[in-house]
Amino acid sequence: MNLCSIASGSSGNCIYVGNTNTNILVDAGISKKRIEEGLHSVDINPEKLDGILITHEHSDHVCGVGVMARKYHMPIYGTVETIAAMLKTKNVGRIPEECFRYIQPDESFMINDIQVNPFAMSHDASNPVCYTFEAEGHKVGVATDLGKYDDYIVSKLADSEILLLEANHDENMLQVGAYPYYLKRRILGDKGHLSNENSGKLIRTLLHEKMKYVFLGHLSKENNFPDLAYETVKFEVEADGNELSKAVSIQVANREVPSEFVSV
Repeated sequence: MNLCSIASGSSGNCIYVGNTNTNILVDAGISKKRIEEGLHSVDINPEKLDGILITHEHSDHVCGVGVMARKYHMPIYGTVETIAAMLKTKNVGRIPEECFRYIQPDESFMINDIQVNPFAMSHDASNPVCYTFEAEGHKVGVATDLGKYDDYIVSKLADSEILLLEANHDENMLQVGAYPYYLKRRILGDKGHLSNENSGKLIRTLLHEKMKYVFLGHLSKENNFPDLAYETVKFEVEADGNELSKAVSIQVANREVPSEFVSV
């Protein structure tokens, strides 16, 4: 199983997950050109994509879906509510109905040889989901836009060997920043985004001996810095001298350029 973050941040998200037989995108919230360039940089032919999985309808996750679907005629997976809301956004455009594959949280399905496991998340969107992927005894998790985490989220992400997890904001930067009060409340609320500190606590909960790579994703441009996210998360992960943390590579997913291509 492989993962590469083509782009991850509050301004656009697109994650590649796959193996030798199957190529999947989680979200397409950047331009077609950037998606294609990102895929080519890791030797993936866009024409070989087996589908795009949509987490939710916000523009930083879907603005490139329409043009990718129209060019490559690939399946687009999402909940009924997410797809309906996505089609109402201005920058997606028309997508042929035959492209859509409707899914439900907690109902797994196969894309070729990869089992896809959608699960519900708390975010201010229309029935949004995150995903884990399983093939040949390995598991990869991708979870951003988490307003909060609980035992359900932990159970779904458990045993991930590669994990891309949101570390959206530093709470102090957000509190003293220029955002209006209502937006601060939204981001800090249960349907908003996961802070650096809470991201680190969740990772510490999920640590296990086979976890190899963690990418910190969906960083806010205004309320976070890559170094701050990394240091805060690393501090939380290593709290109490957890020995399992020593074997895990933690890195920040860049909003502009693809990440390292990693495999388990």
